Amino acid sequence: MKERVRAVLVTADDTMLVIRRTKPDIPEYWVLPGGGVEPSDESREAALHREIDEEIAGKADIIRLLHTLETDDERQLFYLARIATWSFEDRTGPEFSAEGRGEYKLEEIPLTAEGLDAIDLKPEEIVRVLRNGIDAGAIGAGTFHSPSTM
Repeated sequence: MKERVRAVLVTADDTMLVIRRTKPDIPEYWVLPGGGVEPSDESREAALHREIDEEIAGKADIIRLLHTLETDDERQLFYLARIATWSFEDRTGPEFSAEGRGEYKLEEIPLTAEGLDAIDLKPEEIVRVLRNGIDAGAIGAGTFHSPSTM
């Protein structure tokens, strides 16, 4: 079973970093930064750190596992993380230069119900998880801190 790791990357301004995907003949949609766990990765968290570095040249503090989504052939692990620095211009992931992959654009959206409603974030299940966390006050402005700030 293929494993993927993704991050809900919360900035100091309590926004969330998402990647807008634009492909020919497909309505635009947004995804969370992340990707596949490789055999050389020491752990899922190490894979997530590698993916964040490749995709947005960023460094994040992983707070906790937020959700796991499983299908017959894939497991996606979604982590909640704080991020302080990133540079989309310095990304190095191989997908950015692959032909036919479309465009990738990093965006910040408010980590609110309205922010989620304004985009088509995939997969839909993570939207429900985030919305439930926002509604319960467990995710959102000022509701969590990285271990280094507690």
